[in-house]
Amino acid sequence: MAIDYNATMNLPKTDFPMRAGLPQREPEMIKKWQDEELYQKLMEKNKDLPLYVLHDGPPYANGDIHLGTALNKILKIIFVLFLCHFSFLLYVN
Repeated sequence: MAIDYNATMNLPKTDFPMRAGLPQREPEMIKKWQDEELYQKLMEKNKDLPLYVLHDGPPYANGDIHLGTALNKILKIIFVLFLCHFSFLLYVN
C-alpha cells in the first residue's frame, strides 16, 4: 500500500498548478507576447541606444557539453539581458 504524503506536507495553498505544463503553455505565452508586440516595444525603447553586437558561436565548438559550456551559456544570457534591458540595443550574431 502506497502512502500519500500530500497530507503530511506543510506547504502553502496556492493557485499555481503542480506541474508547469510548458509544452502546452509555451504557445500561449508566445502568442501573448506577439499580441502585445513585446519585442517591438523593447526595440523601440532602445532604438537610440548604442548598438552592441554579441558574436555567439556554435554551442559545443570544443567537443562534448560540460559544466564550462553551461556556465558560458548562462553568463551570456545574463549579459544579454543586462545589455538589452538597461543600456544597449543588442544584436546577437
